[in-house]
Amino acid sequence: MRLAQGIESLTSLEHGAVLSVGNFDGMHIGHQELVKRMRELARPAGAQVVLAMFDPHPLTVLRPEIAPPLLMPLEKRREIMDRLGVDLLVILPPTREVLGMTAEEFWTILKDRARIAHLVEGRSFTFGRGRKGDVHRLMEWSAGTSISVHIVDPVEMELLNMEVAPVSSSVVRWLLIHGRVREAARGLGRPYQLWGTVQKGHQRGRKMGMPTANLKCDGQLIPADGVYVGECVVEGQSHRAAISIGTMPTFGDYPRQVEAHLLDFEGDLYGREVELSLVDWVRDQMKFPSMELLGARMNKDLQWMRFRASSKP
Repeated sequence: MRLAQGIESLTSLEHGAVLSVGNFDGMHIGHQELVKRMRELARPAGAQVVLAMFDPHPLTVLRPEIAPPLLMPLEKRREIMDRLGVDLLVILPPTREVLGMTAEEFWTILKDRARIAHLVEGRSFTFGRGRKGDVHRLMEWSAGTSISVHIVDPVEMELLNMEVAPVSSSVVRWLLIHGRVREAARGLGRPYQLWGTVQKGHQRGRKMGMPTANLKCDGQLIPADGVYVGECVVEGQSHRAAISIGTMPTFGDYPRQVEAHLLDFEGDLYGREVELSLVDWVRDQMKFPSMELLGARMNKDLQWMRFRASSKP
């Protein structure tokens, strides 16, 4: 998959390309369905499949105080896009000039200069200054032009309480903020992952016989405080992991951090890049009267995780 920068890149697409514009954070199953539809449209003519996305998120410029944390770093999104068969990713920088374009101005670029044959969007898609453009306007403006607009309906997922919810990046974020990682995985099509560099921590786990890798996960959404069962990939090798997210209340009041104890692993992880997958929730973060009681509970958690892993069908 090739990479291009800037809105001017839309004017140099191959004639007849299939385009979608969006944020594509998380590349969840809704995004995957959209790309699948794009490939179906592109295949008969051998057309180019193109995604255009803002990076960073436009709110980092417009209202940085409410800009959402990322579900997935850009380089990881690119890997998934490539596997799905995207030919070109156009990065749109969230400059004031670009974000100030009206919906009509942006449509004019697509109609008169991008030379696309198909525009594929989700039903909730909006664009242009003040989000004045939407799929209804796209359908109206495209009538009588050479551009076909295709609207992909939301993909739905079943939650653990048997309710059904449309998949979106916002819904996935809400689930993660509430520690519901199993349901978030249904929306993403895979367990939620964190990427980061292992840095030196307080080494209390090591003193208790359960060393942990402390991750620095800049800019990523950190799920709710608690203990999770998951996996940690180190240099291509996957290891079962007990993951703790929180402020270490037994020892005082510290900034939130992500710690992972790798089961059946020995070695030095400092400075290494690792990938954490959060598979399931175990329990809330708790404050213990002593390190001994904390250690006893941690051992109990590890026993449960080993049992859970051994009892998988």
